[in-house]
Amino acid sequence: MPSKTLRIPTRDGLADAHAVFPDHGEHRYPGVLMYADGFGIRPVLRKMARELAEHGYFVLVPNSYYRHGPAPLIELPEYIGGEARPAVFAQLMPLIEAHTADRVLSDAEAYLRFLTTRPEVSAGSVAVTGYCIGGLYAMRTAAAHPEHVAAVAAFHGPVGADGAGLFSKISARVHLGHAEGDMTPEALGKLNQDLDEAGVSHTSEIYPGTVHGFTMSDTDTFHAPGLARHWDRLLDLLNRTLAPTG
Repeated sequence: MPSKTLRIPTRDGLADAHAVFPDHGEHRYPGVLMYADGFGIRPVLRKMARELAEHGYFVLVPNSYYRHGPAPLIELPEYIGGEARPAVFAQLMPLIEAHTADRVLSDAEAYLRFLTTRPEVSAGSVAVTGYCIGGLYAMRTAAAHPEHVAAVAAFHGPVGADGAGLFSKISARVHLGHAEGDMTPEALGKLNQDLDEAGVSHTSEIYPGTVHGFTMSDTDTFHAPGLARHWDRLLDLLNRTLAPTG
C-alpha cells in the first residue's frame, strides 16, 4: 500500500504530511483528514492511517507543528509511559499552545483544498477524524467547512472546549468517543443536549473502562477494547457518509 510524505502549501509555509492509500490502478478513494493527538505523527499514527486506508480511503495526516519544523520535532520514546510523560510534555506544550484556533482554521482550509484536489481522491465530500487535541481540530474543521465535510469523528478529545456555539455550524454526521476518565455521565448528557439543540446528527458515548488517550497503543493509557470499539464506530460512520472503494 503506497505511503508518501507530502508538502501542503499553507499561509505560513509548507506543512509536511503523511499520506497512505490503496493502490488499485486508476481508482480514486474518498478522502479522510486525520489529526494526530498531541504527540504528533509517529509509528502508531502511521499504522492507524494504514489500517483505515485498507478499508478504501485516502488518509492524510498533517504535522500540526510544521511551523516549528518537520515531524518528528522531538524524540519520543517507543513507549510513552508515566515516567516519560513529564519530559515529553515539557517539550510539547509550547508547540500545542502556539497552535491557536486561528492557525487551526487557516491550516484546515489548506489541508482540505489540498486533499480534495489530489488525483487519488474521489470527488465529493470528505471526512475528518482526530485524537485528543486533534479531536478539537476535527470539530473546528467540520464547523468551518460544512460544504466539504460530511463526517467528523473525535476520540478522547476536548470537543466542547469552544462552547456549544461551534456545534450549530456543523452539518456533518458526528461520532464522539469519550474516555470514561474524561467524561462524567452528567457532562455527557449536557454535551449531547447541546448537540441535539444544534441539530447535529450524532452519536456520542463514553467508552467503558477507558482513560484519556485510550486509542494509542504506544502509551500507558492504551485500552485494546476501546481501540476496537473506535474502529467499529469510525468505519460505520464513514460507510454511512462516504463511498469506499477498496
